[in-house]
Amino acid sequence: MEEPRVHPKTTARSPSPSLGDSAKVVDVENVEHAKTSSSHDNPDHHHGQRAALQPPAWIAALSPEERQNLEKKLKRKIDLRLMPAIIIMYILNYIDRNNIAAAKLANLERDLNLSSVEYQTSVSILFVGYLLMQIPSNLFLNKLGKPAIYLPCCMIIWGTISAATSACTSAAGLYAVRFFLGFVEAAYFPGCLYYLSCWYTRSELGLRTAILYSGALISGAFSGLISAGVVSGLDGARGYSAWQWLFIIEGAATIAIAFACFFVLPNFPRTTTWLTEEERTLAVWRLEEDVGVDDWVGRKEQTFWQGAKMAFTDFRTYVLLVLLFCIVASGTVTNFFPTVVNTLGYNRIHSLLLTAPPYVLAVIVTFANAWHADKTGERYLHIAIPMCVAIVAYIIAATTTHIAPRYLAMMLMVPSVYSGFVVALAWISNTMPRPPAKRAAALAFINAVSNCSSIYASYLYPNSAAPHYTVAMVVNCVTAFISVCAATVMRMILSRQNKKLARGEWVEGAINVEGFRFKL
Repeated sequence: MEEPRVHPKTTARSPSPSLGDSAKVVDVENVEHAKTSSSHDNPDHHHGQRAALQPPAWIAALSPEERQNLEKKLKRKIDLRLMPAIIIMYILNYIDRNNIAAAKLANLERDLNLSSVEYQTSVSILFVGYLLMQIPSNLFLNKLGKPAIYLPCCMIIWGTISAATSACTSAAGLYAVRFFLGFVEAAYFPGCLYYLSCWYTRSELGLRTAILYSGALISGAFSGLISAGVVSGLDGARGYSAWQWLFIIEGAATIAIAFACFFVLPNFPRTTTWLTEEERTLAVWRLEEDVGVDDWVGRKEQTFWQGAKMAFTDFRTYVLLVLLFCIVASGTVTNFFPTVVNTLGYNRIHSLLLTAPPYVLAVIVTFANAWHADKTGERYLHIAIPMCVAIVAYIIAATTTHIAPRYLAMMLMVPSVYSGFVVALAWISNTMPRPPAKRAAALAFINAVSNCSSIYASYLYPNSAAPHYTVAMVVNCVTAFISVCAATVMRMILSRQNKKLARGEWVEGAINVEGFRFKL
């Protein structure tokens, strides 16, 4: 691989061009970039850090105000095309994955003659397929470089599978459909996390991750409302039970939205045709400037196994894995939230309606926490404090039978877990920003393994454990505490590495260029 050149610092200034000033265009393919700073491809790492790179000439000529205005215009254009589409896609992804909890209240168990264990198995088996496909899918997405095609195609397939759930007549059929649903749905969430990290800088990623994850929170609120409407209005219509209508309606909506997304989603900055050449150059340079090396360049630069090897040999991957695994494990209560809320003693329609307020509050809290994390550049406290609140919520839920404190605990557990989880997800991309193949592998691996907790969690919520679900709440409490410990360890590691970077020492796995620091 040819040694890249570093441009000398530009001191001359020229009249400030606008994005329409084609005379000063710099082709994005000719923006110089440093090789990735991992010792895997830099055997001379003992020589210290590389000098900071210089921007294309027309960007260097901009005043700070002009640069800020152009970036605002570019981010607004990207946000308007990208964020609404991926939020709607994730709402449907989450609904299709978790609507089986609402289907249970709509007599799924009765109609299919499922035992409590068979129902729990049908919930958990989805995550087996979900686990198996995440890493291969993300590496393939990174290699393909066409998320605008890949993600909607996956969405059409999982929407079809979700709708087909309505035709199940036995536990075996339900197991098969749920397994393949997880297998295909695995492409979306880790793929979207990687997708966002290819468009936004580290200081912008926390809020955008929260915006993406608001899809899950909104789906939690609307799923209960939709389910209540279907159960009360369509049960028995045209010979189908309410739970069958639930899968048919939500699966059909998924397919329809997927077709629309083909025409809306961008690809990566270098391969998006509806950006002008100047906008593509600026979009590429923003990411390069953020960490000092370039991001996704082209298909030939992306390798499946090199990225996976770099992720698996970085010890920070495993600290982040423990952190995310324990946050997800403590939040598995959300997979059975309608069932838990039903223990308050209300009828099934009211129980479904009562699932909405905790998710509405979670949207507000998650946005506020992520926005403040990005504004301050701090990550640790924005994870640790919400998880401490979750510990309190689980203790209340396990120790009281009174309706008011139990519902208070439910109002607290959803916002606290989700707000900490979103910032933790952004911390992965912040900690492993380059090369993109490594980031893609790390995001998929950590997200996949963290969801293993959902396989065993379904067995913590048998009908016989109601109303306290004491064992489940204790497990949730312990895993939340471990997540705080893991976040503390991660902060200590990154703080120590930042001190080395400040002294100009080489740090394995860091971007060893002037000015780069890990976010704490």
